[in-house]
Amino acid sequence: MENVRLIVGLGNPGAKYARTRHNVGFQLVERLAERWRATWTTEKKFKSAVARVERNGTTILLCQPQTFMNASGDAVGPLVSYYRVPVAQVLVAVDDADLPMGEIRLRERGSSGGHHGLESIETHLGTRDFVRLRIGIGRTDDGRREITDYVLAPFSATETVLVDRVLKAAAAQVECWLDAGIGKAMSQFNGVVKDSV
Repeated sequence: MENVRLIVGLGNPGAKYARTRHNVGFQLVERLAERWRATWTTEKKFKSAVARVERNGTTILLCQPQTFMNASGDAVGPLVSYYRVPVAQVLVAVDDADLPMGEIRLRERGSSGGHHGLESIETHLGTRDFVRLRIGIGRTDDGRREITDYVLAPFSATETVLVDRVLKAAAAQVECWLDAGIGKAMSQFNGVVKDSV
């Protein structure tokens, strides 16, 4: 289908993970669903929560895989196949510990950067040529590589204020990608999120 876009937010299902750093992708697609007044439904055959909206002549599918992060491709692969979504029209929003908190970075394609959710999607789609929106969550101050406890912890009260601003900017960037293309969306939004967004 030519006029279908799939926007996937990565995260882990369940209340205990809902506001953790690792679930910022889930939070972004929730924000988009609110903006577009889209309703979530559970799609068991796609192992996902899916919200569907028509916007400017385009069908947009929002997806929260319910497979847990490391098996995200088990949900995304079947969705892409069933709806025949061109890979270039798939956007995956993901947390990035190597990007400082307060920064966002949209790319046309790229590596997984060691993110297991992205690795799973790459495996199922057989390509890296899908759009990815990395949302910075930073790292622990001590610079450890093992950060499981950090990414699975909730944002602090101070961070939550910043994350709200970041999600607002990221949602605007997704809309820019939909309306004006990848180039404009990258040049206009990539980098540190401004206070005025």
